Amino acid sequence: MNNNNKHWLLVVLAGVIEVIWVTGLKHSTLWWEWLITIIAIIISFKVLIDAAKHLPLGTVYAVFTGLGTAGTVLTEMLVFGEPVKLLKLLFIATLAAGVIGLKLVTTSHTKESEV
Repeated sequence: MNNNNKHWLLVVLAGVIEVIWVTGLKHSTLWWEWLITIIAIIISFKVLIDAAKHLPLGTVYAVFTGLGTAGTVLTEMLVFGEPVKLLKLLFIATLAAGVIGLKLVTTSHTKESEV
């Protein structure tokens, strides 16, 4: 696995952790649930910042927020009983296509290769 793929994997990991903390913001009621939410926020942004040091920032942020948004909506539907609506699924698919498209057309040069 080359370095760029490793950094993109970190962006995906940060997006997955974002789903956890966004869900925690809505559903946390106990102190330890809030603690997990806060820890997830810190970890998510730490991982995102580490990846953004090596990849184009605009694309990284768009992918991160796109994954987080789609993941949160799907989690609400699959885990918490939010009504499944065809139009929502269509927009999530459109968002996913945009995220994938951005990743495919972005050429990233790591700082190590520029030195």
